Amino acid sequence: MGAPLRSAKRSAQTDRLVIIEAVAAMIPTLSAAVLARNPRPTPQAIATALAHAFLAAEDWSKPSLISAAASVLGARRRWLGPLAEHILGLYHRRPADAPRELVAVVLHSEAFETAVEKAAKARKPIIVAHYVVQPAVAREARVPHLDTLAGLAGLLGLSIGELEWFADPRQWNRTATSKRLQHYRYQWRSRPGKVPRLLEIPQPRLRALQRTVLHELLAPIPLHNAAHGFVPGRSAVSGARAHTGAEVVVNLDLAAFFAHVTPGKVFGVLRQAGFTEAVAHRLTGLCTHAVPGGVIAEMPPGGDSADRFALRKALALPHLPQGAPTSPMLANLALRRLDSRLSGWAGAFDAGYTRYADDLAFSGGSELARRADAFVRGAARIVADEGHALNRLKTRVHRAGVRQSVTGVVVNQHTNVTRGDFDALKAVLHNCVSLGPEGQNRDGQANFRAHLMGRVAWVSSVNPGRGATLRALFERIVW
Repeated sequence: MGAPLRSAKRSAQTDRLVIIEAVAAMIPTLSAAVLARNPRPTPQAIATALAHAFLAAEDWSKPSLISAAASVLGARRRWLGPLAEHILGLYHRRPADAPRELVAVVLHSEAFETAVEKAAKARKPIIVAHYVVQPAVAREARVPHLDTLAGLAGLLGLSIGELEWFADPRQWNRTATSKRLQHYRYQWRSRPGKVPRLLEIPQPRLRALQRTVLHELLAPIPLHNAAHGFVPGRSAVSGARAHTGAEVVVNLDLAAFFAHVTPGKVFGVLRQAGFTEAVAHRLTGLCTHAVPGGVIAEMPPGGDSADRFALRKALALPHLPQGAPTSPMLANLALRRLDSRLSGWAGAFDAGYTRYADDLAFSGGSELARRADAFVRGAARIVADEGHALNRLKTRVHRAGVRQSVTGVVVNQHTNVTRGDFDALKAVLHNCVSLGPEGQNRDGQANFRAHLMGRVAWVSSVNPGRGATLRALFERIVW
């Protein structure tokens, strides 16, 4: 099978799942549809009854699914065989925790739609003779026991109404005219020669809810080993250290990192972790956001026009907001598949791979050095296939003999800071000692002492020897 055909097939499968998820989100509570025992039930009610029957079948096989469905309909229909085959083709195991999704699959299957159409033309409606109650569902041990919206609301200390307000499943907040009703405040940050960055800062109460979600629900979910950003025990230095002494270092950068993580990806992460559809849907709403059009219109100048257009488009759609405490963790989780694929691609070149947020770093020996261009092209295809894009202006291939750096850390022989950065900080500290710190705070830092202390600590983490030199100067400053 050729590459274009494989890509088209993957795209079609992705589109199909997106449609199924969207339809499933619109289907009302199952009990409301099933308990409406109408002698002429709607297609949705029939699909709901069939989905419950499939989930309660003796085993996950074609004969069992047909038998369960025939029991519900009171007769063995010819179209049940093709429907069962369609279900088994999509689900290799019983989707016990996805009843709404299964209803959507049944409702929009070719076999079911054809049967409903023929029944309507013949004026012989499909009858539901028997209803099956959905069985209880087991879950993975590492995921907190949280199956219902009431349970999620209880964990967050909210009523169901408050949960709906903060999760905002219908995107009302995006069109709110009063800033007092909006869940976020916004700050555009200009960057010389680059596209501006938008900080989407959640209001205090939503931020507190997101922190609870982060610590109670997201923290137990494992990450890929390549992720070093926003991970306890890892850092930019630990990620850079994996690339020291390499023959060649390749740096790539993901464009509009958070804005390209869509609700579908977040929902998929939560469903894969074991959360039920309803809980995953509301958690997705709590942690994603679409920026109001008026805020996007205020974008300051800067950057390439194509990049500006892409960012505006991404911000207008629901995405992970840059500024929410849950966004870094969810981004790492959403990129596990990308990390896995890039790790495999690097392995094919005897190379290593790490990622710090949107910074992708690879390093290796002669094989990577010899075929660096082909490697970058392949990595770009993988990134695009996963729904992201590379910032081409930040693609770098550095061989031994020139300065190699990863996330601002020099990695030629060992981790180090650049000579220019070291000398600049040393000069500031020297002036603080000689002239006093008051006149050296040229950037207007609110807490200049803490700012300098942080910069010294950073150098110490990268190069303890140089850090000791700077720390000695810092301790001589009279504050």
